[in-house]
Amino acid sequence: MRFIDEYRDGDAAKKTAEMIHRITTRTWTVMEICGGQTHTIVKYGIESLLPPGLTLVHGPGCPVCVTPLEIIDKAIAIASRSDVIFTSFGDMLRVPGSTKDLLTVKAEGGKVRMVYSPLDAVKIARENPDMKVVFFGVGFETTAPANAMAVYQAKKLGMENFSLLCSHVLVPPAMNAILSSPANRVQGFLAAGHVCTVMGYEEYFPLAERYHVPIVVTGFEPLDLLQGIYMTVRQLEEGGSRVENQYSRAVRREGNVPAQNLLREVFRVSDRAWRGIGVIPMSGYALRDEYAGYDAEKIFDVGEIRTQESPLCIAGSILQGLKKPDECSAFGIQCTPEHPLGAPMVSSEGACAAYYHFGEYRGERQS
Repeated sequence: MRFIDEYRDGDAAKKTAEMIHRITTRTWTVMEICGGQTHTIVKYGIESLLPPGLTLVHGPGCPVCVTPLEIIDKAIAIASRSDVIFTSFGDMLRVPGSTKDLLTVKAEGGKVRMVYSPLDAVKIARENPDMKVVFFGVGFETTAPANAMAVYQAKKLGMENFSLLCSHVLVPPAMNAILSSPANRVQGFLAAGHVCTVMGYEEYFPLAERYHVPIVVTGFEPLDLLQGIYMTVRQLEEGGSRVENQYSRAVRREGNVPAQNLLREVFRVSDRAWRGIGVIPMSGYALRDEYAGYDAEKIFDVGEIRTQESPLCIAGSILQGLKKPDECSAFGIQCTPEHPLGAPMVSSEGACAAYYHFGEYRGERQS
């Protein structure tokens, strides 16, 4: 099909890979930010097309993966209440908390529902005025506008039985945290195209200048990624540190301005905890005071829940690009998609899940 197959053309991919080989004279480490990009890289064997000295590492761009364990436990505590209908996208239902997941809560009688839009949750709240309806708002800037619209709409309608459990995180502060770490090994970034569709890419200019790294906004198909890698390596070889846009068919420099205005109306930027990484200052969204009546964390008084990650899970090192999933001693043994220790194994965008499901492309398929 046109617009899909044209970005998966094998001959074009080989030509682009040859171009990367021709310009690569040194060893480089490049991080793709988004989990969707990671899955394409692993599924289509893109790493096998690259020069030996060019290493791709996988970043924190999976919203499910970076949702901290304590937020999952807060969701479980709220969903377990008899007066609550707890709604969520499907990818959050199997993410393990300290003792169970949301699907287990549902099996135990909790009113847990999968929805396809936060506005579906608003509709459920209108249809069930005697119940408290909560939507689990997880994700990067990509999903934040729809969640903001749900809260905005609920307030406009005067609804008092709808609320949002908010766990939104922002990409540029995470990149800053990675680059400022003494353990950093990343020399260039493939930025997440869908985030930039909403936010544009002006926020990346200070990062590129401060840390002298090239940042290339990149799409999600094999050719997108190969072209993004080529553009990044070309800059590295030239000593460049520019922000470039490979994904020009979807991304504009200024992004989606109406969506950004809605985000500013409903949310404020706040400190946010990232799973396996810790608190990154000013790296997330929280509801503004004007919308505090829709903050599920406050309504249900779950703000003090604290948890401990599994000592076997190295999700933090994976999300920071310090290790790869197959370097984890639990990978494919104690940690599988059926019995995950951490979110990167259960998420549809998780790096661990990509390695597990598409291992045959790397010659590493688990038996």
